[in-house]
Amino acid sequence: MSVDAAADLIVIGAGIIGAACAQALAARGLRVLVLDAGLHSATAAGMGHLLVLDDNAAELALSQYSLQRWRELAVHLPEACAYRNNGTLWLAANAEEMAVAEHKFSVLQAQGVACELVAGGALRQREPALREGLAGGLLITGDGILYAPATAQWMLQSPRIEQRQAKVCAVQDNRVCLEDGTWLRADAVVLANGIQATELCPELPIEAKKGHLLITDRYPGSVTHTLVELGYVTSAHNASGPSTACNIQPRPTGQLFIGASRQFGTLDPAVEGWMLARMLKRATEYMPDLAQLNAIRAWTGFRAASPDGLPLVGRHPHHQGLWLAVGHEGLGVTTAPASADLLCAQLFNETPPLAAHAYLPARFLGALAHA
Repeated sequence: MSVDAAADLIVIGAGIIGAACAQALAARGLRVLVLDAGLHSATAAGMGHLLVLDDNAAELALSQYSLQRWRELAVHLPEACAYRNNGTLWLAANAEEMAVAEHKFSVLQAQGVACELVAGGALRQREPALREGLAGGLLITGDGILYAPATAQWMLQSPRIEQRQAKVCAVQDNRVCLEDGTWLRADAVVLANGIQATELCPELPIEAKKGHLLITDRYPGSVTHTLVELGYVTSAHNASGPSTACNIQPRPTGQLFIGASRQFGTLDPAVEGWMLARMLKRATEYMPDLAQLNAIRAWTGFRAASPDGLPLVGRHPHHQGLWLAVGHEGLGVTTAPASADLLCAQLFNETPPLAAHAYLPARFLGALAHA
């Protein structure tokens, strides 16, 4: 069997995670080969919402660090990446959800996250299209948005990065086999291809979460912040059955992204009318005038979810030379820079920029086989 030396590092997957890893590795002077099958990825299907989440300490640390990295990168991003620091306004429909907002406020403020509570009467001053009667909200001012496909392509624009469209059909340690039978090797292989990673490593505890999105025609100025219901924390983010939650994001074009939904147990990419209708109904409960807007396209995508909601970033415990950056669920765009920095620090045996233990693949795959 002939095995060609392809590059210093091979990255499988050209979505936002693979691209961020490739960019970080190339910045250290390594030659990086990025292999991508050209499949419909979560990067292409998602909203591009950059947000701090605090479901647990590890999620908060990862997202907070990564948001700071995005703010540092923002000055270098071309206009096509559509980066905006527009903030997230979490909406409380009732007193119970307002108590959640107040708890989040205390947690985030203690960690130095810029945020403010917004009383119910002031919500419609911030966002006039919201319905009356909401209890209040929490504004996280440092959150943002970007266009992830263009951003991933920008990240890959380095003379040290070679991109090749090719399907990888097998991985053996630091070697990969392409669909045409060609074997390639490198000092290390990084698996960063989302839900498709389970085709190469069936032992990975990653489950697909299907999501629907819709985009409207252009209606400039109707929404300023990304609007997310606080019920999202319990209804959509942690639910095991089909769920929806209001998530409305203004695009720089004047269009609105409308989400969000989650479904388990299906890999069917078709738009399902019943789920789309349920998702839109939920959004109109917060912004009634949405019902009058013209929708121009709806689509679906698949998030790659781990059992604990945190990504797997680090060495594969049982394959020498194989590294993982998978399982980011809906936070792949948000946490791409942090994931890349964590991976690089481990590859170079450096102290990581934040404690890596909570994200190591060994927490699911067993003790490290190679010290």
